[in-house]
Amino acid sequence: MTGIEKIKNTLLWGVVLWFIGYVAGMVLFFIVPKDLIGIVITPFATLVTMWVLLDKIKRPELKCYFGLGFVWSVMAILLDYIFIVTLLKTGTAYYKPDVFLYYALTLALPIAVGYWKYKHKSSKQILF
Repeated sequence: MTGIEKIKNTLLWGVVLWFIGYVAGMVLFFIVPKDLIGIVITPFATLVTMWVLLDKIKRPELKCYFGLGFVWSVMAILLDYIFIVTLLKTGTAYYKPDVFLYYALTLALPIAVGYWKYKHKSSKQILF
């Protein structure tokens, strides 16, 4: 995978994962109280993100997963600000503990999965 392909892959999956959460939030807005939307989305979004990280994202080095987490976090913060805070005029009311958990998971999940893949790959190489 070339550097350009990695960047496209990173940006594509970052936008796709963000958009899934965005649409889910819009749907849940009409179903659950607005203070519970993040709590309802988080477990499902975490599972989808884990699937993408385990199945769709391939990186040769552990440090690539740190970059992935950083890029996805910046994307999430910017896209949330543009399409939720500004467009929907929520102001600072949007920023609650569940949103900060979401940002933390957006950074931590790629790092954790990358670390697991790196250790798993290292132990496989030792055995064979």
